[in-house]
Amino acid sequence: MVNATKGLFISCDIPMAQFIINLNASLPASQKFIIHVLDNTHLFVQPHVADLIRNAMAEFRELNSYEKPT
Repeated sequence: MVNATKGLFISCDIPMAQFIINLNASLPASQKFIIHVLDNTHLFVQPHVADLIRNAMAEFRELNSYEKPT
């Protein structure tokens, strides 16, 4: 019998994959969203977390951008 799981396939570079894995690890067990880590650059996650991941990445980029002092 075949088991199918609906999810979201993410293809990214290694640092971004580690960021997503770390984000998943920081959540309580009931909210973990990674279904399977396929390899260093590919993840399979629950489909409802797309916005959570996008928002976390945007916040991370905003915190780590350089602003020239005036």
